Amino acid sequence: MQHWHSQDRHVVRLDWGPTGDPAAAAYAVSDSAPVCAVVVDVLSFTTCVSVAVDAGTTVHPYRWKDDSARAFAEERGATLAVPRSRSRTDGGVSLSPSSIRAAGPIRDLVLPSPNGSATSALLAGAGAQVVAGSLRNHSAVAAWLVAWLDSTAGRAPAPAIVVVPAGERWPDGSLRPAVEDLWGAGAVVAALAGRLEHRAGPLLLSPEAEAAGAAWLAVEDRVDEALAECASGRELIEQGWPDDVAVAGEVDTSQSVPVLADGAFTAYRG
Repeated sequence: MQHWHSQDRHVVRLDWGPTGDPAAAAYAVSDSAPVCAVVVDVLSFTTCVSVAVDAGTTVHPYRWKDDSARAFAEERGATLAVPRSRSRTDGGVSLSPSSIRAAGPIRDLVLPSPNGSATSALLAGAGAQVVAGSLRNHSAVAAWLVAWLDSTAGRAPAPAIVVVPAGERWPDGSLRPAVEDLWGAGAVVAALAGRLEHRAGPLLLSPEAEAAGAAWLAVEDRVDEALAECASGRELIEQGWPDDVAVAGEVDTSQSVPVLADGAFTAYRG
């Protein structure tokens, strides 16, 4: 990454996963700066993580949706989330927050996802502390980030927060920027900026992060409508998963912050 792409003049930065933000995190880490990355995949990985950790579940993200995921789950004695299409006929837990909620207590859950899971793994591999953000917990995440910044006060180089809308994929595997992830990232940015108002200034938010915050403010009073009408929301609703869109829109209902450590998300509750 060239320095002009790194947003390194700002504390709070934003770029799309799964390629942009691992590069941004790695750039900051290479400068010996402490880095925290917030992964946001509203429909539905980080919403699933939020619902699961609220129930006391440990979530193991897994990058690939193939046979290796089953072996990964078996090694950990964990429940494996199956594809939504399979859960419709066979039951069980899938990458569907409503299915996780309906399943009852689960100790360990493996969530295969080429977007949210892959982005989480790449960011952790780059040396960042990784947390999962969503509309359900964006204020709690912002409060956690303020505490994290306070814990790194006085460090040089200064700490960096990299907010990562994970996005979706087009059929050819390329990134499809998903507006719901932009809104979720912007909700975290806006809540963080509000808590840091006394420190605010041109060096706090990069223009990219500031734009995400503005996108969130444009829809925060009509979240349910916006999620239902965006491309990813329409896809889920028309495929028969309206409850998942509704769960994703449960704004600020969770105080749990899923923190990735040793390859798994568990809840930090302030």
